[in-house]
Amino acid sequence: MRSTLRTRRASHHRRTTARIAAAVVAGALTLTVTACGGDDNKDDDGGKGGDKNTGSSLQLPKLDGENVSVAAVWGGAERKVFLKVLDEFEKRTGASVSFVPAQDPIISFLESKVAGGQPPDVAMLPQVGAIDQAVANKWAKPVGPAAQKQLDKNYAKGWQRLGAVDGKQYGVYFKAANKSLVWYNTKVFENAGVKAPKTWDEFLKTAQTVYDSGVPPVSVAGADAWTLTDWFENIYLSQAGPEKYDQLAQHKIKWTDPSVKDALTTLAELFGKKGFVAGGAKSALQTEFPASVKQTFTGGDQPKAGMVFEGDMVSLAISETKAEVGTDAKVFPFPAVGDASPAVVGGDAAVALKDSKGAQALLTFLASPDAAKIWAQAGGFISPNKSLAMSAYPNDVQRGIAKNLIAAGDDIRFDMSDQAPQSFGGTPGKGEWKALQDFLSNPKDVAGTQKVLETAAAKAYKD
Repeated sequence: MRSTLRTRRASHHRRTTARIAAAVVAGALTLTVTACGGDDNKDDDGGKGGDKNTGSSLQLPKLDGENVSVAAVWGGAERKVFLKVLDEFEKRTGASVSFVPAQDPIISFLESKVAGGQPPDVAMLPQVGAIDQAVANKWAKPVGPAAQKQLDKNYAKGWQRLGAVDGKQYGVYFKAANKSLVWYNTKVFENAGVKAPKTWDEFLKTAQTVYDSGVPPVSVAGADAWTLTDWFENIYLSQAGPEKYDQLAQHKIKWTDPSVKDALTTLAELFGKKGFVAGGAKSALQTEFPASVKQTFTGGDQPKAGMVFEGDMVSLAISETKAEVGTDAKVFPFPAVGDASPAVVGGDAAVALKDSKGAQALLTFLASPDAAKIWAQAGGFISPNKSLAMSAYPNDVQRGIAKNLIAAGDDIRFDMSDQAPQSFGGTPGKGEWKALQDFLSNPKDVAGTQKVLETAAAKAYKD
């Protein structure tokens, strides 16, 4: 990625995390004692959840006979729900929509499609850096007036800026994620006699007690290395603070910096403790994200793990088990390593790659609460759309997470690896992903991991 793009983009992230951290922590602590399944017909957001009308005022063009293709890396349950969103778009416009399964890294996938003369009309880009690259490669098309109108109406400026490049809007952030949550099996906690921890030291003590009760404390999705970057980022943000976080995200400090050593050493307290990672490192490196969630909430009183770390999307995987969010599965904020719990967010933005009526209409739809409502009702989804009624979410846990995300407004700290060049922060088998997978296998090698990370980062940021 170009250095100028990194410098320009970085200014959007130099905001304090204090307000979002306070909001998320307060809300998530409340969630641990809140039961699932509030009245879905009742908007409990105090009149701040958006348009309460059941009808829609969204105007979309008629697109009879027009084909619209959408590329995304989503699979499994996420793809199934997104297809429902696209089905609704088809009904409203008459267009024929096709889903194009993409591989990580999506930029490389799109490069092959563009080279072959078959780019999709719209791509769902999971990284800020990917939007930068799509613009730098002259693939991305600016949003049209109708989509911009929806963005101005429904989105905080912070979320709009994340989808903009050099002041021009390209991305519509359809899906957001609070990536600072730990989900736990309530039966495991009850049997072990423990409560949700607030600090890292308390977290390790809780893990030890859960282990002593006969259940491995933590399920880790090592096969999906993006979860490992999230582990590091949460520890680093809480321990080193937001200023250092921004510096590392911009590669203004090296990965050999002492602050990185401190964070990896802290993470090794978990990864390196025998029996703490379900199945050990070898098993974890073969465990994909959905499986890491499901093995935490299946097996009755003896699941394969007591806790699993990841964002609000965990609830969608839980919904594919017999466990219920809010009763069998509850959540607490990522424990504070430093002065406060961290608050890291991520998201997926829709970007048009063709100057077509259908592409712009889809961006307009995805920027509306109508589209967000479909996935919100299914669970495992948080929308940055402030006009979406909180009653759309299926339970109080999801509502609480969504409320705190919206309350954060412009004060959001985006996932660090998603800000990095994709060759470093978002490519399987390379860069940060590969380095942290190797670290999971050998958490004693902190210095070696730092050197590998810095070598890969220096090359990626230079390129």
